[in-house]
This record gives sequence, structure tokens and C-alpha cells, in this order.
Amino acid sequence: MSVRALVVDPSAPAAVRLAEVPDPVPGPGQVLVDVSHASLNYGDLNDARSGRVPVGAVLGSDAAGVVVQAAADGTGPAVGARVVALTSGAFAERVAVDVGALAEVPKVLDLAKAVALPVAGVAALRSLRAAGLEADKRVLVTGASGGVGKFAVQLAARAGAHVIASVGSTARGEGLADFGADEVLIGLDGLEQPVDVVIDSVGGPQLVAAWSLLAPGGSVQSVGWTSGEPAVFPPYATVGPTKSLMSFVIEGHVGPDLAVLTELAAEGALTVEIGWQGSWDHFAEAAEALRGRRVSGKAVLKMSRSERHAPTLPPQG
Repeated sequence: MSVRALVVDPSAPAAVRLAEVPDPVPGPGQVLVDVSHASLNYGDLNDARSGRVPVGAVLGSDAAGVVVQAAADGTGPAVGARVVALTSGAFAERVAVDVGALAEVPKVLDLAKAVALPVAGVAALRSLRAAGLEADKRVLVTGASGGVGKFAVQLAARAGAHVIASVGSTARGEGLADFGADEVLIGLDGLEQPVDVVIDSVGGPQLVAAWSLLAPGGSVQSVGWTSGEPAVFPPYATVGPTKSLMSFVIEGHVGPDLAVLTELAAEGALTVEIGWQGSWDHFAEAAEALRGRRVSGKAVLKMSRSERHAPTLPPQG
């Protein structure tokens, strides 16, 4: 048997095409999930072109759907459970998922919103935790209109921090004050007081500028590099009072963090904004919108088996 999936193909638009792949066979500590929704991240686009995911392999990390086969070792959710997962090869009609890589989705939370949480939500939660987030700290979030950025703004504000959201344009800053941002800036213009924490997903010159604004004892968490530009530090920029620039990657079991995020979203304490939603047949369109910074929040793919769903993208201001 086989299932449809989005696989890496350098010759295709966005370096991805729909293909038939073997039906996954779960291991003892894995459940089999019928995927209804997937979420697209910048990292997926880079994986498709960088060689990190081999040609012909299934792309993707964020999946949500229903368990159709429970784990043979008795762990994890039962058949019929609605789940969200962070797993490799997520862009397929059916995936085998480690029980430690998923969480059950509360009944009141739509799967289209739950699927936006794995990469972006876990990155925001864990990077803030690694930076030592505390109440009253000054937190700078770059790329604040993106998936990680919007979750980081909300989580930092929820913790009682003073949140500074940096965006690329006035239009992309709309609504961030409602999410908890105390200040919304275009780039870093006007930011003069030191900050204690930086959650950076832009990289390049903005990362260098953010480093210069970091207070002694502060931390920059480098969670992404959407600018694609080099970061060139001037001489002696790293000589002085102790502060840290930390690389970031999601490792280990994410189930507990996904459970926290889905509960917050279900309670309305964490807003999930979907800026593009449509059938996975329109993957190239979603990828182009994401790369062109025309998606505010997350891009969500519907894994339609029979119907075709026209994509939706809010008008740009």
C-alpha cells in the first residue's frame, strides 16, 4: 500500500512535489496517524533546497490528525485520539510518530490551529526558557510577525516581561500590541535602552545590532535566519561584560511542551494566527507567500484526499 506525500524534488516548483510513498510501518513506541493538516515553516523550505532532506524523502515537521493505530508497547494515545506532532516526514497522508513527539489536542481546539504549534510554538517556548525569562525583563523579539515571533511575544508578555516586537514594516506590526507587545518597532529604530533577552529569527546585520543592545548577563537565542544575510561583528564586539549568543535547535521529547501549548491555545491564552490556509496541492503558492513575507503568522496545509480547497491569504495593508 502507499500514501500521497510531499517529497523533495529540486526540479519542481519550490523543490517539492506530490508523490506516492510506501505506507509507514510504526515501531513499538510509535502510533500511526492519519494526517488532516500540516504546517509550513521557513525551515522546511530551506530543507527542501539545502540537501539536509534527501531527494525523494518526505518533507515537513508539523502534523495533526487522528490516531488510527495505537503503539504496540501500550504507550501513547488510543485509536481515535486527535493529536498534534513534531515529526520528520510530516507532509504525508499517514505518518508513524514517536509517542514522545506528540500531544492529544483538546476537543475545543481546531486541528488547523493545533498544527501551527509544534515547530514555532516549541521554539518560542524553549528559547525563552533557555534565555532565563523572568517577569520585568526586557525581551526583544525580532521577526515578531512570523510564527515563532508571535508566539514568543505572547509567551513573554504572559510571563510579565516588557516585550519589544521588531518587524519589517508598519503593516506587519499590526495587532502585535494586542498580543502583548509593549513596543512595536520597524527594525531596531528607536531602541536605545539595553535588553535582557533577544529571540532572533532574522539573523544577519539585525543579529549584530541586537547583540550590541544586549545588557550584561543577557542572552541572544538564535532560532532562525530568515534574512539569509551574513552577520559580521565588528572588532571587539564580543569583548566585555558577560553575555551570550546561543544557537538553538529543538531536541528530545516535545510532547510535554506541546501539551502546554495546546492547553493555552484551547483556553484562549495563546492566539494562533493563520495567515495562509489551503490544500497541499497549492504548496508552491504557500511557499512563495512565506518566502515573500506575505504570511502573517502561520501557513497551514489541508491534506485533502478528494476535495480541492482554494487557498486563502488575507489582503495586505
